[in-house]
Amino acid sequence: MPFDLDMIKAVYKALPARVEEARKTLGRPLTLTEKILYTHLHPESPLQNYSRAKDYVFFAPDRVAMQDATAQMALLQFMMAGRDNVAVPSTVHCDHLIQAEEGAAQDLAKANDVNKEVYDFLSSVSNKYGIGFWKPGAGIIHQIVLENYAFPGGMMIGTDSHTPNAGGLGMVAIGVGGADAVDVMAGMPWELKMPKVIGVKLTGKMSGWTSAKDVILKVAGILTVKGGTGAIVEYFGDGAESLSCTGKGTICNMGAEIGATTSTFGYDEAMGRYLRATERAEVADLADGVKEHLTGDAECYANPEKYFDQVIEINLSELEPHINGPYTPDLAWPISKFAQAVKENNYPQKLEVGLIGSCTNSSYEDLDRAASLARQAVDKKLKVKSEFTVTPGSEQIRFTVDRDGQLQDFEKMGGVVLANACGPCIGQWARHTDDPNRANSIITSFNRNFSKRNDGNPQTRSFVASPEIVTAMAIAGDLTFNPLTDTLKNENGEDVKLDPPTGVELPAKGFAVEDAGFIPPAADGSGIEVKVDPNSDRLELLTPFKPITQEQLKGMRLLIKAKGKCTTDHISMAGPWLKYRGHLDNISNNCFIGAINFFNGEMNKVANYVDSEDEAEYLGVPDSARKYKAAGISTVVFGEENYGEGSSREHAAMEPRHLGVRAVIVKSFARIHETNLKKQGMLALTFVNPDDYEKVRQDDKIDILGFNEMAPDKNLTVKLHHKDGSTEEFEVAHTYNQAQIDWVSAGSALNKIREELAS
Repeated sequence: MPFDLDMIKAVYKALPARVEEARKTLGRPLTLTEKILYTHLHPESPLQNYSRAKDYVFFAPDRVAMQDATAQMALLQFMMAGRDNVAVPSTVHCDHLIQAEEGAAQDLAKANDVNKEVYDFLSSVSNKYGIGFWKPGAGIIHQIVLENYAFPGGMMIGTDSHTPNAGGLGMVAIGVGGADAVDVMAGMPWELKMPKVIGVKLTGKMSGWTSAKDVILKVAGILTVKGGTGAIVEYFGDGAESLSCTGKGTICNMGAEIGATTSTFGYDEAMGRYLRATERAEVADLADGVKEHLTGDAECYANPEKYFDQVIEINLSELEPHINGPYTPDLAWPISKFAQAVKENNYPQKLEVGLIGSCTNSSYEDLDRAASLARQAVDKKLKVKSEFTVTPGSEQIRFTVDRDGQLQDFEKMGGVVLANACGPCIGQWARHTDDPNRANSIITSFNRNFSKRNDGNPQTRSFVASPEIVTAMAIAGDLTFNPLTDTLKNENGEDVKLDPPTGVELPAKGFAVEDAGFIPPAADGSGIEVKVDPNSDRLELLTPFKPITQEQLKGMRLLIKAKGKCTTDHISMAGPWLKYRGHLDNISNNCFIGAINFFNGEMNKVANYVDSEDEAEYLGVPDSARKYKAAGISTVVFGEENYGEGSSREHAAMEPRHLGVRAVIVKSFARIHETNLKKQGMLALTFVNPDDYEKVRQDDKIDILGFNEMAPDKNLTVKLHHKDGSTEEFEVAHTYNQAQIDWVSAGSALNKIREELAS
């Protein structure tokens, strides 16, 4: 039986009436996005026409999913909320803590040993509070959700930025920080500013080398990493219906890289096929019964400019394969122009590693198409020039492609099959290299390619493409190779050309698995004790944050003025630091160590003025923060555009909070990170005039004025006291509503939840 079938039945039973009520209230046809949002309003937000990009709205998501790196902090917070059980179906997925090094079996065995304390904690917390637990090796959270939990028309949140993957099955699935997950698991309403809706009309049909990945690579080039901020992207049109369900999931997954709240597709035959193939025929039958409510109204798609805030049209018949990067996922190159870009930008032409799989591209279809190229390499006697790795998305996928021969195809061409986990995509990669600081190029079918993300080397140029293009490039070992037009010389000295990849959407023999890796929770967890060793360096029970006061906002010092791109990877690196995700004090030792200091262009080297107001002492950022905190001096962080883009990790907000940072003032925020700062009781502020960023000097003393009178839509004032005795003032804006201001007043959203549950 499918998971949570009774919940899904209840959603679909109420859906027709709720959609009709929403359509009547808004007085117009509805997009799919609006249907899902308005049918998931929490009782605290009565049905009315909410203004996009303006009104904060309370929602009631159907479920919560957490991956092991973020689940630690989320569940440590949930333990403080005072509940006996989760209020909605919730799951934990152990996928982030497995380091790729030797191969699947060896890496999984090592992870089970090294991470035993964390896995035991997560399994016991899950068992106690009614949370489903997917053990290490079961697969990547988003693939598991798509295979088991996603359902058309549903709404879910997940503590990972690529939660939107479930949009491939017609959900509104949103990546959040752990504190948001705690809200929903505790039975509280979940808040979101009503998003704008961007429509992407897909026409035509893909063929040859083009794949679903190329759709989102193209969209990223159009919208950039900021273009989707505050919006849900809704795909529609005949071209959308021609895509497989997992292809749709790929597009929604990487939609996180344009800053989108989430992305989604209307229910269609491809989704029905996938539901039935993954043993959820009952869900498909239920969806078929209400299918007109699981897609946008016809009028919205016929005249999209009237109903969407922005409309993009892409003809799949004309879409070229794309390669995006390096250093940012929105630098989009059609394959026909990529070789020229490599030469003009002096990217290292030799391709050292090709990596396929990950949560973005590890479906049966993805691996089957890539395997068709692996077979060609062997049959045409092509010696593979680059290292090549394969990361299956789940044990079900791995078992099935092992049975059907695709894994053997990869191994015959020299590929290494890694564990069913995130691995190199998130920096969990013990890369085999002769020089960890050498300029080099890699290409992946992942979703994100920020500096140092995959292997910790700032000189690695990481490019993103489809699994098919990655496989072809790895065979060639040359970034200037265009598989659509170029030939390769084989071991016999012959010029041979790769044929376009081929593959099937779903396995002819069906999916198969011996042990999917799921452990259900105890029916009654009241007698289960969750233990945390007080001497552990990996887990630490939390102490509630104390509220900020106006006095603390006077005479503050600058912790860091971050220059340029400052993602959550810059603020709180992953990779080797993942081991401390459950220990706030220890992981705070990575706080801002990847950010660039505006004043010297260096990482992890900032001025500190505790010992002398005249002579700066240069310290690592965490050391400087701890020194200020010990001296009772508050600190502030300044940054530029789209600050905090990337991961949903709330550690990037909790660490500065823990180290005494009171405010983060930037030109603009990425959505999830701004919310995370608010949830932790901090001030997330933006320059009214972005040029005021230039006024901040490293030896300033800084005041924030007006805090005690903080109110929605009311600006605060920053006063800079320069060392030469002069002062400057400028206004900063914020997006806090009254409930969010109450979080700050309580010290954090969790403190507020605990107060409300106790009353």
